[in-house]
Amino acid sequence: MNKITIRIDGMMCGMCEAHICDAIRNAFPDEKKVRASKGRREATFLTDREPAADELKKTITDTGYTFVSAVSEPYKKSGIFHF
Repeated sequence: MNKITIRIDGMMCGMCEAHICDAIRNAFPDEKKVRASKGRREATFLTDREPAADELKKTITDTGYTFVSAVSEPYKKSGIFHF
């Protein structure tokens, strides 16, 4: 499982965050834990497959926001009961 972090410019409020999350869920319906943060200027989600950078960029730019970059890294579950 990988964690995808997308840097985005243009989010100003909670509705912007919701708009980005909806766009990601619609474009990539199998992805998990989709979150967006206007303060961090990023969106994150978990995936089993590696989406193409072009797909990610198109998803963000089609919503009217500015795609800055995307990074993929292995996801490790963390918490009190996970080692």
